[in-house]
Amino acid sequence: MALHRFSIGQSVRLKRGFGLSPKTAETYLITGTLPAKDNSPQYRIRNEEERHERVTTEDTLETIDSQPSRP
Repeated sequence: MALHRFSIGQSVRLKRGFGLSPKTAETYLITGTLPAKDNSPQYRIRNEEERHERVTTEDTLETIDSQPSRP
């Protein structure tokens, strides 16, 4: 059984090259975890600009590097 790398509430980005406009391909929020498909965990994700959720596999997602805060 594959383990989920991302958790609900975490912000992620879809990797480039999936036919999405640059605006759509920005930040998504993990809204749910789903069983693995072909041994790759699946997630429900949502972008605030869209009215629907998407389902995608873990290999299409990347973490968003947090910027260090400046004093």
